[in-house]
Amino acid sequence: MTADRSAGTSLARGQYAAIAAFRYQLRRFLAFSEAAALRAGLPPQQHQALLAIAGHPAREPPTVGFLAEQLLVAPHTAAELVTRMAEAGLLTKTRGTQDRRRMELALTPKAETLLAELTVAHLEELRTMGPALIRALGRLSRTGASET
Repeated sequence: MTADRSAGTSLARGQYAAIAAFRYQLRRFLAFSEAAALRAGLPPQQHQALLAIAGHPAREPPTVGFLAEQLLVAPHTAAELVTRMAEAGLLTKTRGTQDRRRMELALTPKAETLLAELTVAHLEELRTMGPALIRALGRLSRTGASET
């Protein structure tokens, strides 16, 4: 059966179970992540923002627009978040040298320290729960292709 199903087509119980198991594993990790951020004194969205900025792959510095895209929020929401984070000493924001409309973002040493501690904890948690997440993803892949 193809992955292209019409809305009226019934799905096998195994497909529902596979998606449910995968979503459960994702929720477990997200719950861990949110709790770890809060224990470190960061709202979870600020932790996500720090991680997105630190992991920014391009040569040019990350911007508010990039952050909005990564966090799946509106640009004005990302701008407000950046303002709060700058006031908390987690980010610096500077006008772009080429385009003064661009607000370029960088982590402060305080943010780098917090993020490093959180990332170590997250990597350990992923090592622990990774096998269950991989099994759930594998089950999802198998049921999507073989169930009717």
